Amino acid sequence: MNGAELIIQEINREAEQKIQYILREAQKEAEKIKGEARKRAEARAEWIMRKAQTQAEIEKQRIIANARLEVRKKRLAVQEALIQEVITALRERLAELPDEEYFPMLVDLAVQAIWELNIDSVVVRSNERTLKLLVDRLSEFKKALAEKLGRDVEVTLGEPVPTIGGLIIETADGTVRVDNTFESRIERFEGELRAEIAKALFG
Repeated sequence: MNGAELIIQEINREAEQKIQYILREAQKEAEKIKGEARKRAEARAEWIMRKAQTQAEIEKQRIIANARLEVRKKRLAVQEALIQEVITALRERLAELPDEEYFPMLVDLAVQAIWELNIDSVVVRSNERTLKLLVDRLSEFKKALAEKLGRDVEVTLGEPVPTIGGLIIETADGTVRVDNTFESRIERFEGELRAEIAKALFG
């Protein structure tokens, strides 16, 4: 083997070594890149998973909140319907009070209105049934008013008005009145009435 061949062999050997070194380094770099890519992919996947779990939890809470709201709406609707039924039944009961129960109530309603107006001459208005009851027992009505008020009051029965019961008490000229009809009293005290009904029905 001459010198030229030896030189060629040495060149080839060094070249082979360089090739192997480059390949090894390239392989290492490839593994490093793959490792980093894998870590990034895993981190990304974990982030996606966490985000999905967070969104799922938010959606779950939204569904639960909506369901609770819907239940509350339905419960309130049922409660409202029951309260309205009781108020309707109360109106019907008041409209059908027997005279012996109704008459003392009329006296109390009139006394309260006369105290408020602070006058000695009034016009009493109500429905036809009530006015007839007062016509039949007018002297008894006036006597009961005098006893409770501590003075005599001149009472005039006025024209009928559409009401289920109770009284409207007016001044003689009709300029001032106290509406103590059952409808007006129910309306005035509706908040308290509804609270009492709700307490009785639902605790």
